[in-house]
Amino acid sequence: MLLSISLQDFRSYKKADFKFDKKILIVGPNTSGKTNLIEAVYLLSRGKSFRTDKDPQMISYGKDLARVKCLAEHNSEQTNLEILLTNGEVLGRKTAFKKFMVNGVSKRRGDFDENLPSVLFSPEDLELIIASPGLRRRYLNDALEQTDRDYWHALINYEKALRQRNALLDLAKDTPSTGSGQAGRRNEEQFEYWDKILIENGQILTEKREEFINFLNREPKEIFDFEIIYDKSEISEDRLAEYKDAEMGAGVTLVGPHRDDFIVYIKNSKKGHDIKFYGSRGQQRLAVLQLKLLELLYLEKSLERKPMLILDDVFSELDSDHINLILGIKNFDQAIITTTHEEFVGKKFLKDMEVIKLKP
Repeated sequence: MLLSISLQDFRSYKKADFKFDKKILIVGPNTSGKTNLIEAVYLLSRGKSFRTDKDPQMISYGKDLARVKCLAEHNSEQTNLEILLTNGEVLGRKTAFKKFMVNGVSKRRGDFDENLPSVLFSPEDLELIIASPGLRRRYLNDALEQTDRDYWHALINYEKALRQRNALLDLAKDTPSTGSGQAGRRNEEQFEYWDKILIENGQILTEKREEFINFLNREPKEIFDFEIIYDKSEISEDRLAEYKDAEMGAGVTLVGPHRDDFIVYIKNSKKGHDIKFYGSRGQQRLAVLQLKLLELLYLEKSLERKPMLILDDVFSELDSDHINLILGIKNFDQAIITTTHEEFVGKKFLKDMEVIKLKP
């Protein structure tokens, strides 16, 4: 549970301190810094932003560094967490873009983000089912990164190998071939090295994603019943060999977990209709809400502790029935919610919340 947070030169906050309770409602108009504050909370939880993959963008304009600190508590034990963000240089010296500290001791991200597990629900997540496959892959990663260290390492290694292999393919694509019928010339020794890393780690990702999707299908669904089909892009020596010529023409790797997707089918539909194409807007949003509930449950069972629930300005996108479903969620350690209007929450739920009001 997050007890307090301090921000220095983070986004729109020059210097700010906030105290948190078990249920926090952050109210303010657009541009008041609600999402910036939620981003800082998420950063302390996950060690990364949900809005950008470029860390310096979180630093206030014209500043060289930002600090985000918090006091967290679990099982009556308190922990100080801190992240230092830089532009890659401080006082003329090169430095890391991010530095993680736990109780003043420098840590790797993998050892840092185990302190404050969380599930984020943002307006973008409401598009999970109808959006691009990349958003659904991120959903899988968000759940599995927090619960499985092997998955986290495999994802890092896979993405690094994929970048290197794609660079080789791009280079080979533009290198004249001495043979016929080929798009370019490959350095097979280099490809063999990165292919091995890609296959080893890609198979770990596929296996663990499949286990997670089996969990989603197996667990009871309280608000919307569906079945998920894992549309996996398996990676192996044979698959890479099969797509060798096509990859040379495209200049990118065409098979592997980076091309995974999943399809949500309406369970009670006689023909098992894909909800993306045959479900109503209301059904699609109910399915997303159900996925988030299952993600909370998965973290709770895997970590043997309840995660923090972060809701960023989703009420303006939902009707009252959906809002009541969200506010009725119980399996969390702490809920931190932002909204533009306090009345979205309603008196029934508001009485149990600590309210932070932000001004533009």
